[in-house]
Amino acid sequence: MSAQSFVSSKTSRVQWIAKVSILAAIAFVLMLFEIPLPFFPPFYKLGFDEVAVMISGFALGPLAGATVETLKIILNLVFQGTDTAFVGEISNLLIGLSLVLPSAIYYKKHKTMKGAFIAMLIGVISMGIIGCFANYFIALPAYSYFYGMPMDVIVGMGSSILPLVKDTFTFVVLMTLPFNLLKGIVVSLVVGILYKRISPILHR
Repeated sequence: MSAQSFVSSKTSRVQWIAKVSILAAIAFVLMLFEIPLPFFPPFYKLGFDEVAVMISGFALGPLAGATVETLKIILNLVFQGTDTAFVGEISNLLIGLSLVLPSAIYYKKHKTMKGAFIAMLIGVISMGIIGCFANYFIALPAYSYFYGMPMDVIVGMGSSILPLVKDTFTFVVLMTLPFNLLKGIVVSLVVGILYKRISPILHR
């Protein structure tokens, strides 16, 4: 490797780290501003932190997307702490990765408008499915345990909104799944609007 190539490679790594760090900080700040939705239980809130994560995945690759998602969670733990012994944060991380990784991997190989649409669709479906498993096996039991809230109470929050919710399974299918799909769609729409404006800056 020539000296010029080595310097160029080192400069690229530094730039990549700087961009990822900035996007992670933006994702963390956005994570602080979550919006409760009246037709979902109060602990399901819509946030736009995944917009920064998705943009990083599309512009800088799957590794960048996964890194921004992970750093976002770490920053949240450092500044906000945890009241679920990290279980809620792990669930959040899994759901975020299930959105950004399939999307970024597909878009990396199909960098067209159609490719971006399909990539986001894959990510939304993936997040919907993984989100169901993460909530059923991790998040909801964690909320029940650490907040001293019986699962019947949590299920009752869902049934008060939609009477078809009868147990944990129907809660996940009728509350968690629609919420994650809605969040994925909203995030994808915002990314679709912003990406072409932001990507030239990230590619400099």
